[in-house]
Amino acid sequence: MGKTQLGVIFGSRSCEREVAIISAVQLMNHVDSEKYDVIPVYISEQGVWYTGSALRKIETFRHFSPDVPGVEQVELDMTAGSGALLATRPGKGLFGHPSRVMVARLEVCVVVMHGLNGEDGTLQGMLELANLPYTSTGVAGSAIGMDKIMMKQFFRGAGLPVLPGAWFTRSRWETAREQVLDEAEAQLGYPVFVKPANLGSSIGVSRADDREGLADSLDLAFDYDRRVLVEKGLDRPIELNCSVLGYDNEVEASPIEMPISAEKFLDFKEKYLASGGSKGMASLHRVLPAPIPDELRDEIQQLSCDIFRMLDCKGVVRIDYMWDRATDNVYITEINTIPGSLAFYLWENAGVKYQTLIDRMVRCAQRAHEDKNSRNYAFTSDILKSVSLGAKGAKGAKGAKGVKL
Repeated sequence: MGKTQLGVIFGSRSCEREVAIISAVQLMNHVDSEKYDVIPVYISEQGVWYTGSALRKIETFRHFSPDVPGVEQVELDMTAGSGALLATRPGKGLFGHPSRVMVARLEVCVVVMHGLNGEDGTLQGMLELANLPYTSTGVAGSAIGMDKIMMKQFFRGAGLPVLPGAWFTRSRWETAREQVLDEAEAQLGYPVFVKPANLGSSIGVSRADDREGLADSLDLAFDYDRRVLVEKGLDRPIELNCSVLGYDNEVEASPIEMPISAEKFLDFKEKYLASGGSKGMASLHRVLPAPIPDELRDEIQQLSCDIFRMLDCKGVVRIDYMWDRATDNVYITEINTIPGSLAFYLWENAGVKYQTLIDRMVRCAQRAHEDKNSRNYAFTSDILKSVSLGAKGAKGAKGAKGVKL
């Protein structure tokens, strides 16, 4: 049996593009070369697709140029099941014509995207149309998981524990600033956390302890999104994160980590820059496993598996929580359907090597793809034989009987 042609798709038009690059290069360095041929697929901030061996090196992205040797612009053939990456190459000689060539053929796609245009269901929808197996959560779960406002409404509707929150649009903020501030203060008090609806990695997130701070936080968040969530803050809560791996009924929760922050909340700098940034989320200061009561550990792991199933996730996700020690209550902060560094460090703590984690993610993608293709798409009816569009003067329309649209 030949090697699986494993496409690793990363980058994209997102504020979190650089984080995705780190996560992707980490993953490509851990792939079992006996089982897979790795095909890097980088989507630039302009939305252009590239492939080539140079994309496996982090140095390529420090000053990325499409003219670097070992990089070639490509497009994905959207014919269902094709998986072909196509490049246009110049013709040879004075009168040579450009030719269209297949550079590679993807069999399974590992999606390593953080943020918009990749983690939010858009890329997943494209891969569904192309009928290619991919490792991340599907279209609906990805979309809900990306949008913090919809995510909170989903969790609340499912009866899950979330902190109180309110959301606002940029247009309303621009026309009724004082009213927005009044509503947020009346509903939530202080402190609050202000978050762009569709961003991760704590980009654009800030804490506000008074009205002036809230106005500044809203100004910042609206720079990144037209919809913003304002969420009630807790007094020195403990952050806890749990990863979940699997598909369908085979779901497993990881050990729980306790990130360590020197600030009032874990911001982008502490997540990715405190240790130089070369290891992404894996370099974060943490206690693993978290020193929490066994009952709390079991509660969070079970809740994480329940959330995974509710959103019909697959592959690897990470769910973040806040534990209020004063009340002993746990609240869901968010789900990351493609977590930083693919949460491999949590699974290594459980004895699952990154190489094995990748194998399991690929198998989840393949199983989901098999389930999708086992559906019955062959239903037909006689509806087209009896349709009348009602167009006057159309041949055969006069006196036609049947379904009128």
